[in-house]
Amino acid sequence: MTMIFGYPLPALLSQLLIGLINGSFYAMLSLGLAVIFGMLRVINFAHGAQYMLGAFFAWFLLRYFEVGYWPSLILAPLGVALISVVLEKVFLSRVYKLDHLYGLLLTFGLALIIEGMFRHWYGTSGQPYSIPSVFTGALNLGFMILPIYRGWVIVASLVICLATWLLIEKTQFGAYLRAATENPTLVQSFGVNVPRLLTLTYALGAGLAALAGVLAAPIYQVSPLMGQNIIIVVFAVVVIGGMGSILGAVVTGYMLGLVEGLTKVFYPEASSTVIFVIMVVVLLLRPAGLFGKE
Repeated sequence: MTMIFGYPLPALLSQLLIGLINGSFYAMLSLGLAVIFGMLRVINFAHGAQYMLGAFFAWFLLRYFEVGYWPSLILAPLGVALISVVLEKVFLSRVYKLDHLYGLLLTFGLALIIEGMFRHWYGTSGQPYSIPSVFTGALNLGFMILPIYRGWVIVASLVICLATWLLIEKTQFGAYLRAATENPTLVQSFGVNVPRLLTLTYALGAGLAALAGVLAAPIYQVSPLMGQNIIIVVFAVVVIGGMGSILGAVVTGYMLGLVEGLTKVFYPEASSTVIFVIMVVVLLLRPAGLFGKE
């Protein structure tokens, strides 16, 4: 058996693949955060709650309306996006011109309220969500048995991240968004409804979080705590990649998922803290992040 640094090659490859699966969720969630901060300059601490809402939305549709997985991939992000539009209009629009701290505290409070409501209704135990029949089973890769659904998550994450990057960087809508963050008065003088553009941006970021929640539902149990368990790591990913950098969020998400997977092989005790150690080092050497602008 091939050995690398005293560890079997199959064990390393399997951990890299597991890390890539985790990195897929890191990338999707940090992408939504980067879109919101880059365009609205709001640190959206409610992102974890929106991720949880996406998973619960899919669970509600399946349990009470017998709506399956595939429609939920569209309906859940749309539902959470609509809820987020209301939150943006009622609350967030009032703090855009204030210090970032106000937006952080506001969204943190909203997250506590949403998660507290769901804990009150459903407790902290998870609700199961079945894997779609087309994705049942597993593939024998030689070095590990890969559940087909987890392979689908990796592919779906890559497609979603690429599509979002193209939307922001290569379309007229994305050009308006980027221009509105630099000079909203000038953009509005050209007849663009900037407040509506900001609302759509927040809805897009929340919808991405909800979509990640639907993809996560069959892997992790649907729980009010699922957003809390991942949002701190995702914030670290965004800081390392560069606040507001879409490319940085995606690349760093996948990269840190792989690093976390390898750490579980070589030094398992540090696997839960390695991302934060990297964040400290990056902030010391490059405060704007790996892909951020000074």
